[in-house]
Amino acid sequence: MSLALYIRQPWKTFYLTFQLLTLALVYLPICAVIYLFARPNPTWSWKHAMRVALTRRLNPIGIVLGKVPFDSDYRAIESGSGVEGVWMDEVPHLMNAELKIWSSVAKVTSIRIPGYWYAKTSLSPKPPTPIAAGQKVFLFLHGGGFTHMSAHPKSPISVVPRSLVELTDDAPYALSIEYRLSSTYPFAEEHSFPTALLDALAGYNFLARVMGYDPSDIIVAGDSAGGNIALALTRYLVENKGSTEVSLPGPPGHLLVSSPVTDMSNSHVTPGSSTLTNDKDIINDFYTNPYDTPYRVLAYVGSFGAGIASCNRYVSPASLSPLVQAHFIGFPRTFIIAGGMEVFLDQIRSLRDKMVKDMGVTQVTYYEAADAEHDYFVFSWHPDRPATLKAIQEWLVSG
Repeated sequence: MSLALYIRQPWKTFYLTFQLLTLALVYLPICAVIYLFARPNPTWSWKHAMRVALTRRLNPIGIVLGKVPFDSDYRAIESGSGVEGVWMDEVPHLMNAELKIWSSVAKVTSIRIPGYWYAKTSLSPKPPTPIAAGQKVFLFLHGGGFTHMSAHPKSPISVVPRSLVELTDDAPYALSIEYRLSSTYPFAEEHSFPTALLDALAGYNFLARVMGYDPSDIIVAGDSAGGNIALALTRYLVENKGSTEVSLPGPPGHLLVSSPVTDMSNSHVTPGSSTLTNDKDIINDFYTNPYDTPYRVLAYVGSFGAGIASCNRYVSPASLSPLVQAHFIGFPRTFIIAGGMEVFLDQIRSLRDKMVKDMGVTQVTYYEAADAEHDYFVFSWHPDRPATLKAIQEWLVSG
């Protein structure tokens, strides 16, 4: 059956009921027994293997659900205990000609969007103003394949900004951006590239020109799809620094990306590549067929079609295609996280190599957890997470 049929009633109910019943009564019990004797990775504990198995089965179900009904989104600030939301104004005046053309094709524009503050334990829920000289702040862009998840504190990915603000005393706050999520047929076709870039730019402008942070004190961070958006935002600020066309804040002082999506083309889908061989990863559904374009990519590229992934430096900065002229001269100090068992490993290594070539080895810190899955950094239970946090802390303190 096609996705278009699955999302219609009564087929959607049948599909979800079947999937959840087989998950609970068949798949997980079988895995529980098998993993007592053999696991996908011998270094994993039984509990670790079971968590990965569960996540692998839930990912495809999320596609059929579309946007999760109870997730927060860009249309409102959802209140709650300890929640500190803020509205950030649209920034059409910060769009250069190239960005305006892309926005016109995608039929999107810059709008007012919400974000959520995260604070170090014992501090006020949002930064007091005026901002102290030298105080750093994280601008966080969440993952979720461009199509799911939220910046709201109730989201599972909120564990990332919550952890980052605890690492150093001079970066005690993070602002997570509730950017618009992409979707395409058989759902509504909306919010494709460059929508998320426009929303990230609004968040960055808010930190620099409304809150008063020095751009050099802003740490742009993102995981998975959010890592792609973080790279795109940083690129836009670097490429247009000193431009007479638009008056932008300066580039950030640091860039932190965890398991970033860096190539939405098929340039890394080759025999023997991690795309095809790392089949124990949690996002095993991303390339269900290496010759088909994944739904999440189609949703993000929208009206441009999959071809843009093979020629656009913002969409696929690590693509091996000669049509993608992605350079990194002028980028800030960067910390890259990767899991040694993830599907995107090869493209993340390509990103690292490109950045080192343009920026120098001292400006790029690469951390690869050998036995970890895609975006393991978002799982509070993951055994590699404490060492990763320690490495980030040392990187922040060192400059």
